[in-house]
Amino acid sequence: MALMITDECINCDVCEPECPNHAISMGEEYYQIDPGKCTECVGHFEEPQCVMLCPVACIPVNPAHVETRETLMQKYVRLTATQA
Repeated sequence: MALMITDECINCDVCEPECPNHAISMGEEYYQIDPGKCTECVGHFEEPQCVMLCPVACIPVNPAHVETRETLMQKYVRLTATQA
């Protein structure tokens, strides 16, 4: 399951630098998460770092991008292989 940032985002700049996959970027009005890069930190951390750090709790699971932990791990392997 990729995560998403809702319009409750206050643009506090906390989440973007903490994303190990560089999946978070500034959108037109608030931050957004690229579901093609989001692994919910699987392969990096036990819990999604953006969710842990968000002061307004505006980062839920994106219902349009439901993925299993196994699928997220496969995405992590694919993303880290291209970074090598």
